[in-house]
Amino acid sequence: MMLIVGLGNPGEEYQKTRHNAGFMALDEFQKKHSFPDFKLSKKHSSLVSEGILNQDKVVLAKPQTFMNNSGKAVASLVKLSLGKLSLTQELVVVHDDIDIPLGKVKVSKGSGSAGHKGVKSIIQVLGTKDFTRIRIGIQPAAGKPKNVEDFVLQKFSPGELPLLQKSIEDSCAQLLNLLQRE
Repeated sequence: MMLIVGLGNPGEEYQKTRHNAGFMALDEFQKKHSFPDFKLSKKHSSLVSEGILNQDKVVLAKPQTFMNNSGKAVASLVKLSLGKLSLTQELVVVHDDIDIPLGKVKVSKGSGSAGHKGVKSIIQVLGTKDFTRIRIGIQPAAGKPKNVEDFVLQKFSPGELPLLQKSIEDSCAQLLNLLQRE
């Protein structure tokens, strides 16, 4: 089993913002692999879609708790899978990363939050940073902006969309690689 959590903020006003790159990646993965539509699980404060890929159960989840409280939803989802889920091997968190240039994707494991409040919330609630992360770069060509909090809540510009789409496709490929290694 694999639990894949995409980070973002709920609500239409945040839909195409940089901070919602994790949600966008899960939406693409769900469509690409014909998973059922996301459905709200009030119990887990998340939109959830479950499917089978490579003969393994895969749970896609988009927490609806807002970014800074993502840990609450992830902890609930992990409890659901307790006994079936090894955090270090089967939890994957997909999120935006201001330290990586737009168009690039990095996979990491066991690293700190690097200031990402959604990841920080998950680390605090789970009591470990030993899980896999797929980090989708959102840093503009001009470098890291001075006001990161405002920047991550802005929508991508039309000129950035091709690089964003490349990143989303790359993140889906990385997810598939992780599933095949399991």
